[in-house]
Amino acid sequence: MAEKQHYMTLDGKAKIENELNELKTVRRKEVVENIKIARDFGDLSENAEYDAAKEEQAMVEGRIAQLEEMLRNAVIIQDDAADNSMVAIGKTVTFFIQEDNEDETYTIVGGAEADPFTGKISNESPIAKALLGRTVGDVVNVQTPGGDMVVEIKEIK
Repeated sequence: MAEKQHYMTLDGKAKIENELNELKTVRRKEVVENIKIARDFGDLSENAEYDAAKEEQAMVEGRIAQLEEMLRNAVIIQDDAADNSMVAIGKTVTFFIQEDNEDETYTIVGGAEADPFTGKISNESPIAKALLGRTVGDVVNVQTPGGDMVVEIKEIK
C-alpha cells in the first residue's frame, strides 16, 4: 500500500524541517537528561518521574517519526499564479454562503499547514473537497458534519 501524500507549500515544508531539527537536536537531549535524573530517584518500579520522562520520550520519538514520514511523502504545491481558472491546492478561494448571506475566503493547503483560524483549510476538509476542480460562478453543495450548505465561488487567486 502506498503511503499517504502530504501536500505542503515550501514554507510549510520549512516549518516541518525546523520542528524536526529542534526535536532531534534539542528535545531529544533534554528528554535523555530527564531520564538520567529520574533514574537517580531510586526504584524504577515506583518512580513517577521516570515514567513521565519515558512517556515524554515516546511522544518526542513519535512526533519525529511522523514528521519524517510527512517529509518523505511531501508533495510541494507549485504556485501557478497565472492559472486562477480552477480551484486547486494552494489557491485562495472566496465563496458566497447562501444560507448565511456572507462571503468567506480560505486558502486550500495540505493537512500539515491547515489552520482555519488563519484562513487555511485542509485539502481533505469537506469544503475543500467540494470546491477542488470547480470554477468561478459554480454553485456547489457542500456536505459538512454540521449539515449541507450551498456556496457560490466568487473568486480564485
